[in-house]
Amino acid sequence: MKQIKRPAPDPEWVQMYRQGIPTPRIAAGAGVAETTVRYHVAIAATQDPGLRAGHRAALPPAGPRLTAAGQRNLEQILALYRDEGRLPTRHTGRERALATWLGRRREEAADGTLSPAYGDALATIPDWGAPSMKRANDEARWKQRLGEVAAYLGAGNKWPRHNKTKDQEERTLGVWLHTQRIDYRAGKLTAVKEAQLNEVIPGWRQGRPGGARTAGEVIFLKRADK
Repeated sequence: MKQIKRPAPDPEWVQMYRQGIPTPRIAAGAGVAETTVRYHVAIAATQDPGLRAGHRAALPPAGPRLTAAGQRNLEQILALYRDEGRLPTRHTGRERALATWLGRRREEAADGTLSPAYGDALATIPDWGAPSMKRANDEARWKQRLGEVAAYLGAGNKWPRHNKTKDQEERTLGVWLHTQRIDYRAGKLTAVKEAQLNEVIPGWRQGRPGGARTAGEVIFLKRADK
C-alpha cells in the first residue's frame, strides 16, 4: 500500500510527542518507521526549542537507577567535598575519573535525564551542577550547531561537506559534523551527545556513504532495511 507523504513536521505527531508519547509508539500507530517520526520531531524542535523539554516534562517520573560503580563514585565525591570542601579535579588519575563521571551527571542534569537517585544525593553540594562559563558556552554552541545541521538537512540539502565546497555555511556545518565523527571513533563523544545526534540527525555517522545521499534518502534506506 502506498504511504501518504506527510509534510514535515507533521502537527499530529509533534503534538503527541509534546504530550510525552515516545517516538516508537507514535511510529507504530502511524504505521511508519521510527526514524521518520524522529525526523519530523527534529524539524519541529528547530522551530520550537522548548519541544523536547515539554516532552520530558510530560514523561512519568523515572525510577532510581544506581549502578555499583556509580554508587562508589558518588560516595567518593561526597566524601571529598565533606573532608576538603571541594569537587574532584582533572589533575590526578583517580580524581580525573571522578571529574569525568561528575561531568556526565551535569550533562544529564542539563538534559533532564539525571536519575533522581544521583540528583538527590548531589543536591547536598551547592552548585555542583553549575559548569564553568567556557563549558556552558561550548555546550550552547554544540546544541546550536546540532539544530543548524538538522535545519540544513530539513531544507532538502545533502549532508554538509567539510571540504571540497565553497559554501561557507556548508563548510562550517560540515567541519562540526566531521569533528563529531572523529570524537565518536576516538571514544571521546559522550553518551548524551551521541544519543542527541542519533535522535536529531539519524545517519550522521555515515554521512554520504557510496555517494551524495540526502537525509531523506538515508531514512528511506533505513526503512527498507526493516
